[in-house]
Amino acid sequence: MPGEKTPELSPRLAMLADWIGPGDRIADVGTDHAYLPVRLILNGTAGHAIASDLRPGPLKRAEETVRRYGVDDRVELRLCDGLDGIRPEETDVVIIAGMGGETIAGILGRAPWLRESSVKLILQPMSTQPELRRWLTESGYTIREEKLAREDDALYVAFLVQPGRDRPMSAAELDAGRQNGDPLRGTWLDVRTERARRALAGQRRAEKPDPDGIARTEELIRGLENMKKEWETWQR
Repeated sequence: MPGEKTPELSPRLAMLADWIGPGDRIADVGTDHAYLPVRLILNGTAGHAIASDLRPGPLKRAEETVRRYGVDDRVELRLCDGLDGIRPEETDVVIIAGMGGETIAGILGRAPWLRESSVKLILQPMSTQPELRRWLTESGYTIREEKLAREDDALYVAFLVQPGRDRPMSAAELDAGRQNGDPLRGTWLDVRTERARRALAGQRRAEKPDPDGIARTEELIRGLENMKKEWETWQR
């Protein structure tokens, strides 16, 4: 639109931008409107960007954004499935945001070259975060940092990931992560604990309750409650 200098980012996307270093070449997988790569190019953070999407519709929206802000020469658009159309030597940072954790794991699993490179991964799973954490730690990746963002009434989590061996995670860490210094950590733990309590109530109401499943959920709740106490102590 006339007068626009750079796209505004939602809090969910803005927290990802903080992990981009000067001159980084980025690949934004599942870019949709391409707001994030365009913003990173215009503010001088990223040196070059690839914006890819699986479907023509979202890639058309990305093309409109790229043209609107006049960055056609610095943002490449690619129609491809995950990282299938992106070569290892083309990028320093891979961003995959706004997808389910299992979908993200599938994309990474089809690009084994990532484990042999120095490429940073910035991941923002919308669901199944515990499953993604488990997959990462079992597949040769380490979660260097986690961050949280509030957008409207929802909390979103993001991971900064690199190749390397991570230490084993407890059930509570797999569920809630390790955003120990984040100001939203306490609220996030409350959300995860309440979710686990609802799951436990459902397990107990089942026609044939599974004692092992109930015990695992009870252990998870205790772990989350202990993490909340530790966080509150750290805040003092």
